Amino acid sequence: MNPPPSPALADEARPIDASERLVLLDVLRGFALGGVFVSNVFGWFTGRAFLPRAQLEAPLAGTPWWDVLAIHGIAALVNGRFMTLFSFLFGLGFSVQLLRAEARGASIAPLYTRRLCVLFLIGAVHLLGIWYGDILTTYAPVGLLLLLFRGRSDKELLVWATLLILVIPIGVAAGMQWLSGPGPAAGTEAARVLKEQADANRAERLDTFLHGSYPDVVGAHARFYFGEFVRRLPPMLCALFGRFLLGFLAGRRRLFHDVSRHLPFFRALLRWSLVVGALGTIATLGAQYLIRQKLLDAQGLSQYYLRPVRQLAELGLAAFYASGLVLLFQRERWQRRLRVLAPVGRMALTNYLAQSVLSLLMYYGFGLGLMGRVGPAASIALTLAVFAVQVAFSHVWLARFRFGPAEWLWRSLTYGKAQPFRQNKGVVAPSS
Repeated sequence: MNPPPSPALADEARPIDASERLVLLDVLRGFALGGVFVSNVFGWFTGRAFLPRAQLEAPLAGTPWWDVLAIHGIAALVNGRFMTLFSFLFGLGFSVQLLRAEARGASIAPLYTRRLCVLFLIGAVHLLGIWYGDILTTYAPVGLLLLLFRGRSDKELLVWATLLILVIPIGVAAGMQWLSGPGPAAGTEAARVLKEQADANRAERLDTFLHGSYPDVVGAHARFYFGEFVRRLPPMLCALFGRFLLGFLAGRRRLFHDVSRHLPFFRALLRWSLVVGALGTIATLGAQYLIRQKLLDAQGLSQYYLRPVRQLAELGLAAFYASGLVLLFQRERWQRRLRVLAPVGRMALTNYLAQSVLSLLMYYGFGLGLMGRVGPAASIALTLAVFAVQVAFSHVWLARFRFGPAEWLWRSLTYGKAQPFRQNKGVVAPSS
């Protein structure tokens, strides 16, 4: 039995034509990119990721209420949620390419492989020359695995996605812990020395970011990525591929292409994803509170069981955001407003790379040196202001050119020849 329509969003519902469906995907991509930008700046470029754990877990007494609200709001509504949505859309994009290739009677494997190899090269330049938090060098190789799942049934895709997101990362994390051997027990002299060394390393990185030259920063980024960051990746890569599979499944079912046929599904998803996301978020924030109160060990066994809870929180709210935007897009007034995000979504690669460059110039010492000088709320406001400029720039750029600069380079290298760049007068470029 189909669930009853949601009164808040069901009115004015109507089918959308083919061009609008593509615009919807660009709107979702632009929305996700804005949230990823806020998360990256707040957690990494402001330097919070390198503050001592004791400082991050200290009570917020004396902190302005707007900063307290920003800290809790980011943790509950942003962290992991928008990256989950962005990853989901990557898998959905693969299904779009596969469907188009099948319609032409062509094989997707050669072109898709070249496309991801070029994406990996762009990501390597971004990783080694700009920022250690690059996602392209992980998206490209993990994305290649989607080719192995083309012939899987919908049920198999759903089962694999569930295992990869909720179950397998626990085993991977436990296996990594077992291979590294038992660490020193908390409270021992060895544990204290390791903690002091870790804090010293964080302080050294912060000092380099604030006072080092560009070559110094590049070296610090490389040491951090290959020394520490890469060790966090294996469990994350499992969940990442699981999100890809969910996007692939949604694209194959044409959920976002034929929205009018799937309105009951999106209305049900809106409600249930909110419930799952809210419960997972409350449990996660509760665990973080217990850690701050020293009632729960941040490195203990409980952290393995909290991993799927965090994944459910992220996946639930990401699905809530996506379904809410899809339903709002069926209403003419909201569609006009949301379409503002479409150009920034069409230029997602260009804007993603530009966000890293702009953040370095704003927060690092060889730029404006804002790292550590702006509070949480101010950093969010500044990030949203920069993103608004990106939205406006994307509109202006795509009125003159067919693709963003990075998208043009990506396509040209993929096809082995320069693609048409300037916009033909009176012709609207495709939105994907």
